[in-house]
Amino acid sequence: VQLQASGGGLVQAGGSLNLSCIASGSGVRITFMGWYRQAPGKQREFIAGVTTGGDPYYAESVKGRFTISRDSNKNTVYLQLNSLKPEDTAVYYCSAHTTLAYWGQGTLVTVSS
Repeated sequence: VQLQASGGGLVQAGGSLNLSCIASGSGVRITFMGWYRQAPGKQREFIAGVTTGGDPYYAESVKGRFTISRDSNKNTVYLQLNSLKPEDTAVYYCSAHTTLAYWGQGTLVTVSS
């Protein structure tokens, strides 16, 4: 499975971004898809995920501000980022889970104060 994330960029505090991630790979059944982020000098952390049935899960730090969605027919997962804060600055990675976990290359989100 290969993952291609896009949509990162530079935005002012309070602004919004929409990330997307497309998973490709024939004959693979993807179950859980998620987003993680890694800020400079910090560990990668889970921020949002969605099951095959569309049930979302969020880290407390982003709940109410970020929205995850999924188009299973297209093997695509989206992350809408609203009310962005400087502490949201990080490289955002998408993941796809079968019997293994796969990771995309990351997309940089920079939030200026």
